[in-house]
This record gives sequence, structure tokens and C-alpha cells, in this order.
Amino acid sequence: MEVNYVKTHDHDLVPHKGFKLINGTHDPDDVDQIYNLEIRDSDVFVVTYPKSGTIWMQQIVLLLEAKGDLTAISKLSKNSNADLIPWIEVIYVARNPKDVIVSYFYFHKLANMLETPKDFDDFFEKFMRGNVFGCSWFEHIKMWHSHQDDMNMLFITYEEMIQDLHSVVERIALFLGKELTDEQMANVVKHSTFNNMKKIPQANYEQVPGELLSHHQGRFMRKGTIGDWKNHFTVAQNEMFDEVFHREMADIPLVFIWDIRDIE
Repeated sequence: MEVNYVKTHDHDLVPHKGFKLINGTHDPDDVDQIYNLEIRDSDVFVVTYPKSGTIWMQQIVLLLEAKGDLTAISKLSKNSNADLIPWIEVIYVARNPKDVIVSYFYFHKLANMLETPKDFDDFFEKFMRGNVFGCSWFEHIKMWHSHQDDMNMLFITYEEMIQDLHSVVERIALFLGKELTDEQMANVVKHSTFNNMKKIPQANYEQVPGELLSHHQGRFMRKGTIGDWKNHFTVAQNEMFDEVFHREMADIPLVFIWDIRDIE
């Protein structure tokens, strides 16, 4: 299917079986093929809501597979890690949703397949209604969290990865049954830090073609911190979000870190 990714084309999301697909990027018939996908015991799925650490987790999983050898990954893919880990987006990565909103807002400016928001206020309203690709953050995380005991699943938060990346990588390696030496483990962590990933072409997505990402609009890897939402939310938006969050997440025992200062 030939796709012309320009900001002037129809950016209306395509409803399909309770989910919203990106027009021109996802074909409903192709998506339905997942129902016939043969799952092997060795398969590992990385699952996240958009802008919650997908690329970060891809980097860690690939480096664990390569025992920390970054050059081995580079030889397999010249463009991006997505070539090696398809976007069937089990390891679930959750991120505090206030930072998700901000990161997703800037990604919409960068991604040509998505509508450019009028402003942050407009995007905030759409996110809260679930009128974005990925639909409702609340429904997404509640569904996966409620089924974590039904399958062989590892549940990790983005904030845990910032707080103690080495411990998280060790947990992932144990989950995957990967045995690495101390040196190999140290290399996995080294090449998975935000600052180093910004310098790795396969991880920073700067080699993704311009028709997909408008690189002049910003960097795919922007800040990678906790609490940037405070630079964007109004007091009213924060109060509204907190009210919805406490109502929707009342029965979900998840605790998020909302400010980088809380771990420093």
C-alpha cells in the first residue's frame, strides 16, 4: 500500500473493533491477521501505551539477546530497532500518564501520520476522551494489569527504569531466562541509558525517513525524564486529571512517581 505521509492528508483515526487505527498506516485486514498468529513459547511481546517506553524496552531486550554487544545489533539493522522488533504493540511498560500526554503531544508534531494538534489544551482534551491512537490510557493499562496473573507477564514502570535501570535490566534478564556476565550486563545498561541511546542511530530513530517523521520539528528522544508535565498542565487541567485518575484507577494497585525530585 503506497502511503503519502503529509500533514495535509486525512488524519481521522479509523475505528476498528473498539480500537482506533492510524489512517494510511494501519490496514484493518492486516491487523486482523494477529488472530491467526502462531505463538511460540519463546516469543516475547513488548506492550505499552504510546510514548511509555516502547523504544527503551526494545533496546534493552535486543541488548540482552546480544549479551550487551551493540555492534551485533547494528549489523542486523541499519535503520532502527523497530526492524528487529515489529510494532505489534509479555513485557508491559507503564508510564505516569501526565508525562505520557506531554510526550505524545510532541510526538504528534513530529509524526507525519498523525494530526498536528492545535495546541496542548486541544490535545489534552482529546487524550482525556480517548480520542487518540491507543484510545483510553486508563482502559489500556487496566486491561493489561488485570490480566497480569493470567499469563507469563512482567509489569514494569518507566519511572522504575529511570530510578534504577540496572535492577530493572536484571529483572528482565531473569524473566527472559538470559544469563549474562557482569560485564555483559553492564554493557546492556550502558547502551540503554537515555543519553547513550540518543547517540545510537538505531535507537534514536533519526534515520527514520523524513516522510514518516518531520525531524525538523524536534527529536524523537526528547527529554526522557519525570515531571515534564508540570511545564505544560494548567492548575485546572491537573485538578481535572487527578479527579479522573483517582476515579478510574481506584481498584488498580499501581503507584506512579510524578516528579523526578521524588527519586533524587
